[in-house]
Amino acid sequence: MPARTDNVRDPELVAALLMMRRGQAYWARKLNELHDDEFDGPSRVPGWTRRQLIAHVGFHARALARLVEWARTGVERRMYDSPEQRAEEIDFGATLPTEALRNLCAHAAVHLNVEWRDLPEASWRSEVRTAGGRLVPATETVWMRTREVWIHAVDLDNGGRVTDFPPELVDALLEDLVRVWRWKIRVGDRDVILEPVDRAQRHRVQIEGDRGDPLIVRGTAADLVTWGTGRGDKNVSTPEGDRPPPAPGWP
Repeated sequence: MPARTDNVRDPELVAALLMMRRGQAYWARKLNELHDDEFDGPSRVPGWTRRQLIAHVGFHARALARLVEWARTGVERRMYDSPEQRAEEIDFGATLPTEALRNLCAHAAVHLNVEWRDLPEASWRSEVRTAGGRLVPATETVWMRTREVWIHAVDLDNGGRVTDFPPELVDALLEDLVRVWRWKIRVGDRDVILEPVDRAQRHRVQIEGDRGDPLIVRGTAADLVTWGTGRGDKNVSTPEGDRPPPAPGWP
């Protein structure tokens, strides 16, 4: 019996699914490298243990699977009923035995992958609503998961680094940082310019009515992503050589 494959012909979506699956494998590898007795240690997400982080990544896959099911069936399925329900899921998941937490992540990832695999090509354009309320095409769920698994693999704090990421992913994350900041930073706030020293292109938020003294941050593209996602400010600086202030917040 031939293997079932994605109902996808768009080369950009094919590449996006591949990048997500590479990220899922990276997350799984870093998770497998954790010993059971390390699950109770802190993650790099402020206020979260590794248990909470692992539970979040597992339940996030389930939440996205609901969106993909919505795109496939036309019957609305929200990611979460409420922010409170999302928080309760994570807190509950953190109480599970270690093996159950590992299984949650593995099984939820497989379920999401099957939902993507079986999504008819035309349904990839169907709109679904994110937890933040945005209406987006189902294709956006791939990027939502891509960010989650790659960045949170670093947050396990057991050796994962943004420098492990493929260059094309680092570039996409730089663009995503700027896109998110354009939504979050208020009119009249200080503009932000990212200047990767190993890339030809710089990235500017371009805030309407900015104060005219943009914050310029320099470093390698990977180090700028690390700073921009709130994972550390090592090896980044302003043009004056100073340590930059914390990034505006992401996602």
